[in-house]
This record gives sequence, C-alpha cells and structure tokens, in this order.
Amino acid sequence: MQYALIDGRRSEAIAGARGVCATCNAEMISKCGPRVIHHWAHARKQNCDPWWENETPWHREWKNLFPPECREICHIAPDGEVHRSDIKTPTGIVIEVQHSAMTDAERLAREEYYGNLIWIVDGRSFRKNFDIYHLLPDPASDLARDLVWFKATRPMQGAARGLFWRLSENPGSSKTTNSCVWIHGIGDIEDEVNAAYRGHHQYDWVRPRKTWLDATCPVYIDFGDEGLVRLEIYDASGLSCVRRISKRNFLHDVMVETSARAIGTRFYPIG
Repeated sequence: MQYALIDGRRSEAIAGARGVCATCNAEMISKCGPRVIHHWAHARKQNCDPWWENETPWHREWKNLFPPECREICHIAPDGEVHRSDIKTPTGIVIEVQHSAMTDAERLAREEYYGNLIWIVDGRSFRKNFDIYHLLPDPASDLARDLVWFKATRPMQGAARGLFWRLSENPGSSKTTNSCVWIHGIGDIEDEVNAAYRGHHQYDWVRPRKTWLDATCPVYIDFGDEGLVRLEIYDASGLSCVRRISKRNFLHDVMVETSARAIGTRFYPIG
C-alpha cells in the first residue's frame, strides 16, 4: 500500500515508521529497502482487501499520475463490504490498475461493486500478440453506416489491410448478414476514412486474456507508450475494434467527466 495513517493523517512510507491501515485499522509497518518500492504492509499476515494485488513500479507510476487525494480510496457498500480502489477521481470515476491475471468472477464482482469503473490493463507482456491494423471511420458517421468490414486477423492479410462491402450496393442486406457482391479495398475510400477517423482501428489479439473481452466496464490497455487503446465493439456487425486515446487526454477526461463511458467522447481544449 502507498498510504497508511500516522496520527490520523495519510502518509507515504517512511523508513522505520509505523502506522494504521485506513481500511481495517490494523498496525502497518513501512517497507523502505533499496530494492523495493517504498510501501506499507500489515504488521501481521493479513490483507484486509482480497482484491488488492502486490504493487509493481508500473502500478505505482499510474497512481502517481493523480493527486494524492485520489489514490487508495476506501469504499463501504450498504452491506458493510469494504474495498480500496486504486484511484477515484473527484467526479466519482473509479480506476483499477491491473497487472496480474484476473478471474471472471473477480472481475464481475469488482464491476458490480464499483459500477462507474475503468480498467487499465498492463499490456506490455502481450504486446507481441496484439496487432493493430487499419483505420476505421467514426462508427457514427454516414460512411461507417454503409460499410461492413471483414474481420482482420494475422492469417488474413487482405482483411488486415482493410476489406469491406457496402450495404448500398446490396439491397436487402444488413450489418449482420453477409450477402455481399462487390468486395472493396480500403484504398477505394482512403480519403473518406481519414476524414471520418476518430481513433478506431481493427485489431487481432492472439491468445487473448478473454476476461477483458467480456468486461462490462471500459477496458484500456497500456502498452507502455504515450497512448492507450480501449477495447470496443465497432457496430451492429459485432466487429471488435480498438480506439486510440492519448494518455494526456485520458488523464484530463477522467478528472472532468462524471461517467466512465464518456472518456474521449468529447473535445476539450487542453492548454
């Protein structure tokens, strides 16, 4: 844990210090060795929050992007269940920063408990299995409503470059019926796609961590660069896609938006 209470005040770990857990009031001791992240640990073998995971440098770096008052916030449910979120913004959005593997049962429990929740998943270990392909037009655009894309995968290099058919050329068809006659390549509409682009791409995740594909709350993957990718469903065809968003914009939006699902959906001038 990054924080414990010393004389009733939240404090980061100080060498040789003792404190109290803000969640369970148990005694805490500081861990400040030269080869470990400075942190607090319960003096006796226990963990008052079973959802808590050991903190990695990546985990701590994410928490430190937010003001101290947003980190490690305790929540008490009406039935008395207590958990400690990694981050909670002033507008009520909870952010859970997840490095280790997670079961479906735990993910569902956390999503139900917090509700207005965002997942940040450490994707550095599976980056080589995650291919991001061609641009897609904004799914709300007139262009996107007329197009049905073929799913891009590693073995299907043509689709990975961008193959589609048009509803307007196939009367009686829909996004969920594949009755195309004319197949087009993205080069036919490249300028139109660029004009309607809002960050969406096709992707293929080889050997995916499937629990994140089934999440009911927004999932953002951090591959260790300046951006994030959010897992989304593109349109009524069920096509999976990612939406790119810069970390700078993400950090801005989570501090001003009140809904986890509104991140990256509006334009704000950022000075």
